[in-house]
Amino acid sequence: MKMLRDIMTDEVEVCKPEDNVYEAAVKMKQYDVGAIPICEGKKLLGLITDRDIVIRGVAEKKPNSTQVTDVMSEQLLTATPDMSVDEAAKMMAEKQIRRLPIVDNGNLVGICSLGDLAIHSSTEDEAGFALSEISEHQQYHH
Repeated sequence: MKMLRDIMTDEVEVCKPEDNVYEAAVKMKQYDVGAIPICEGKKLLGLITDRDIVIRGVAEKKPNSTQVTDVMSEQLLTATPDMSVDEAAKMMAEKQIRRLPIVDNGNLVGICSLGDLAIHSSTEDEAGFALSEISEHQQYHH
């Protein structure tokens, strides 16, 4: 049985709490990602997504200089590196999330996306199910 540590992306670009929305958006463009974890040191504080920037930033007419902590998602669903890939795929489908931060003792150690699940043949069905279950009306915004 594969564990998340086997498939997660472990080199994750992050923002610091004092970074602003513009800097987060530039990192998203540079690394071609839709979410950036917000960390103080290695401690995960939240996650800012492209959707967060649009909904909590642009739509509320906040300036690009707004700190990421003012628009980030704080209510995060996380997993540990020793969680099974199948369990993570099921959880992502049930909670309708696209990206799952992987933490160890509160510290960010990686991230698992639907794309990570999809490229592993043993989870192809679970990833497809997760993708089909995810809608735009999310309780967790990441």
